Amino acid sequence: MSPTPKPIPVEKENLHPRNLHRQGYDFGLLIKTTPQLAEFVKLNQYQTESIDFSDPDAVKALNKALLKQFYGVNYWDIPAGYLCPPIPGRADYIHYMADLLGEVNNGVIPTGEQIKVLDIGTGANCVYPLIGNSVYGWQFVGTDIDPVAINSANKIIAENPQAKINITCRLQTNSADVFKRIIKQDEVFDLTICNPPFHASWQEAQAGTNRKWDNLNNAKSQKVVLNFGGKNTELWCPGGEAAFIRRMIEQSALFAKNVFWFSTLVSKKDTLAGVYKALRKVAATDIKTISMSQGQKVSRAVAWTFLNEAEQIAWRNNYWQK
Repeated sequence: MSPTPKPIPVEKENLHPRNLHRQGYDFGLLIKTTPQLAEFVKLNQYQTESIDFSDPDAVKALNKALLKQFYGVNYWDIPAGYLCPPIPGRADYIHYMADLLGEVNNGVIPTGEQIKVLDIGTGANCVYPLIGNSVYGWQFVGTDIDPVAINSANKIIAENPQAKINITCRLQTNSADVFKRIIKQDEVFDLTICNPPFHASWQEAQAGTNRKWDNLNNAKSQKVVLNFGGKNTELWCPGGEAAFIRRMIEQSALFAKNVFWFSTLVSKKDTLAGVYKALRKVAATDIKTISMSQGQKVSRAVAWTFLNEAEQIAWRNNYWQK
């Protein structure tokens, strides 16, 4: 490492105000937490410490360090070829959903195990439950249609004592269902979250990844990254995110009184019109759109509820009072 003094990090003001990653990555601190990260940290073209984000092993090592340093996750790993998500962006979604719950609680974010969250498509990485449980103490149920992903998530949960108490996973045995077979009779959730498959086909997912890495001028490592960047069920489904979210909205009406807030990420701005149309069709009583951005990527979360104001107050009084 060069003895040149490190520049003062520029605060990432586009991240949520409570996001622990607004100051960027302190690699010195992260290496103390996770020594194996050191082999991947080099000076970049701007003479600042960084990693090669096209190297899957480097990204995995960074994630392990971030999860351990900031969220107390002592064990974290994923099978080869599965999605290795950016931790700051995942944390942002959780924080904005915490704000949403706080809006109906006199501005106070409800914390603790009485808050129950359903993560649709938790993946092999189980990152949303790990962050949400660590920061807010919420309980989580993660679901996925991929048995390998569920096994991986269960391994992570089993190896982390706090997660073992507060996070469970359920395999969705019918890929056409979102909430059916998962939400049990009379079971309630304060929030559902989802990062839906983005692309409409494997070919579209492949082309999108090619463009991403061409823009970063990393063609030489492109093959490795394509193999690393997510399994089929994580990246695409017939009809892409628009079809997946529409199906989620339609099925959410079947559980209108089981869930306070349903939510999903929406990556494509063009998807929003169809989302709003579907929500009007199922007669959601309240709809909120929350803009988010990480770096150059702009996305948004859409949340909806079927509870009227009186029902929302009753829910808060029944389930959120400690």
